[in-house]
Formats: sequence, C-alpha cells, structure tokens
Amino acid sequence: MWFAYFLNYCDRQAVFSMFPVLKSDLGFTDRQLGFVGAYFLWVYGVGSFFAGQIGDRVSKRRLIIWSLALWSGVTLATGLATSPNMVLALRALMGISEALFMPAAIALTANAFPPATRSRAIAALSTAQICGVIGGGWFGGWMAQQGQSQPALETGGWLLNWLAAHRNWRGAFFVLGAAGLLFAAPYFAFLRGVNEEAQVETKKGGGANTLAALAKARTYWLLCVVFPVFVFGLWLLYGWLPNFLHDKFSLNLADSAFNATVFLQGATLVGMLTGGVLADRFYRRTKAARLWLLTASLLGCAPFLHAIGNSDTLVATRVAALGFGLFSGFFMGNIFPSAFEIVPADARASAVGVLNLFGAVVSGFATLAGGALKKTVGIENLLTYTALAYVAAGLAIIAGIRFLFPRDYERVH
Repeated sequence: MWFAYFLNYCDRQAVFSMFPVLKSDLGFTDRQLGFVGAYFLWVYGVGSFFAGQIGDRVSKRRLIIWSLALWSGVTLATGLATSPNMVLALRALMGISEALFMPAAIALTANAFPPATRSRAIAALSTAQICGVIGGGWFGGWMAQQGQSQPALETGGWLLNWLAAHRNWRGAFFVLGAAGLLFAAPYFAFLRGVNEEAQVETKKGGGANTLAALAKARTYWLLCVVFPVFVFGLWLLYGWLPNFLHDKFSLNLADSAFNATVFLQGATLVGMLTGGVLADRFYRRTKAARLWLLTASLLGCAPFLHAIGNSDTLVATRVAALGFGLFSGFFMGNIFPSAFEIVPADARASAVGVLNLFGAVVSGFATLAGGALKKTVGIENLLTYTALAYVAAGLAIIAGIRFLFPRDYERVH
C-alpha cells in the first residue's frame, strides 16, 4: 500500500522541479506553468468526488489497481510531450487516473484498524506522500539538471536517443511510469487477500445516497471548508517553492528541488507520525482529539508559512520549512480520521472523495495564483495572506468542536 501511494506522489510532483527546463525546451510561460498544477488539481478534485461514490459501491481493491495502471501510463506519455498543451492535457488525464486511488486506499486502510490506532495507521501510510514529494521532486530536478548538459538530440530518432541517454526530464517520466506498471501485478496479488470490511465501528448509512449521509454531519462540512485552506498553502509551496528558491537564492535545479522538499517534507514526516501518536493517545480523553490536532496544526503552521516567503537567508528559510512541515504533519495525518469519526461506515470513501473535491479545486488556484501573481503580488506575499487564512481556519475548528461535534459523533456511534 505504501509503495503505491509513494509512486502516486512521485509521478504528480516530479514536474514541479522541471519548470525552468520546460520554459526553455517547450516554451512554457509562467501562466502556463501555473496551469500545470491547476489542471491536475481541478480534474483530480472532480474525479475524487466520483471516485468516492464508486469506491463505496464496488471493490476498492480493483479500483486501486486500475488507478495505478492508468496513472503510470499517463506518466510515461508525459515524457513524449512536445508542447505545453500536450503536457497540460496529460496533467488533466493524470488527475482523472490518480483520483481513483486515494478514496479507496484511505477507506480500505481505515477499515483495517480500530479508532484507538487509526490515526497512527493513516499517518504511517501517508508518510508515503511525503517521501513521494521528496523523491519525485528531487528526481525530477536531478534528471532535468542532467539533461541540460546533454547534447542536442536529432528529431529523427528522438525516442531512442532519450531512452539511451536516460538523464533528462523526459527520462524521469519514463522511469516513474515504468515503475508503476511493473508494480501493478504484485500489488494486485497482495490486495486480493485484504478484507475490505475488517474494522467498522460506526453505524452504516444503509442507503444508496452516501452524500445525504454526509450532509447530516455539520462538522464534516466544516472540514470541507478548512481542508481547502490548508492545502492551498501546501500546494503553493509544492508548486512554486523550487522555482522561488531557484530565483531568490540563485540555486541550480537540483539544489533548489532539494531545499524545497527535503526540509519541508522531512519535518512533515515527523509531524505525521507524532500527530498520529498524539491523536490516538488523546482519543482516550476526548473523542475530539483529532480535531484538536487539526487546530494545533493550522495555528502552528501560520507563522512558519509567512517566514518561508520572507526570510532573508537560505538557512532561515530552511528553519521555517522545518517548522511548517512539523505542524502540517499533524493535519495531514488526522484530517481523514477526523472525518471518519462523524460519518457512516459505508460512506468513508465518499467522505475522502468529497474532501478531495473541495481541497483540490481550491488548491488548484494556488499553483495558478503563483504563476499569475508571481511578478505583481509576489510568492512571499501570497504565503503571508495564506498564513492569515490558516489562523482563521484554526479558530473555526475550535468553534466546531464546541458547537457541532458532540451531536455529530453521537449520531453515528
């Protein structure tokens, strides 16, 4: 499960470390680079909505395998792109294919663990997301950097030349796509032995309309508002931090990708695991423990998000990235377990899908805003405004714990 999730994020993230090369090789503008993330996230969000509905009605195991095979094929095809429009179209296709994975994978994992250990389980699985962002970001930047030193390729045998060279931005997509296709067979063999309904402690909705069941939980809809705020800041960093550091501190592509991912994502991994342990431990004292971890995350992330964009030195930027990563891990490890506390057991994939819909559609504007407003507002100011939104979202969750959560929890338990 972990390795498939790892590939999921490697394949979507590698392109963001290649922005300078895409501008020189394919003629991308900053605005078009913003759409690289936006197209993926918008289609991914809408696709997640439908994938959640499908995941609560068909075999989650088969859905996961089809998703892996499809997005790996799209990744391979991206290495063949010859224009910005081709890359953007393939990013949209990747959004559709990857959307099938997460709702089913998270729900399948949650069903295998009781509430007392669920945050740790989801957090452990979600560390693959962090490693995928690091691995995909670094690998994409490294391959693109190597390709800059390669001689120009003849148009006649371009595919054979790229496959022989192995070291260019196109080769990165070939390697990542092939890895996913090769992993599909053993992954399917493993999933065939997984029980899809192992640990289910909440009531079932008992109806075909899972959206109606979700609509009854007001706390869940609060999460649908808060989650996009969080991922907006996250994707602003994912999409533009490598380029921001490249321009601000005159780093090469490999170094900018390294500094944009390792410190931020390394701390996020620690925060995920720590937040999972804390949530499961505090769950014994209050059933709202996971919501309190979301609050701590948002309020803790805000000052560091501002500092990432406004620090004068690379060292200070690294420290700010470490702080943001640590607190963001609390949120990422607990957002879906928080939702599972207040929705019916047979609506879990739908709950993930709807959250991803709201999160992805809004966060798509993060990468787009970075490209469109880079020269006027500036990435540093966008990070500051997002930090203020984090504070407001954290205060909203506190209100939700007090006024909404008790009734929602009692209804499904």
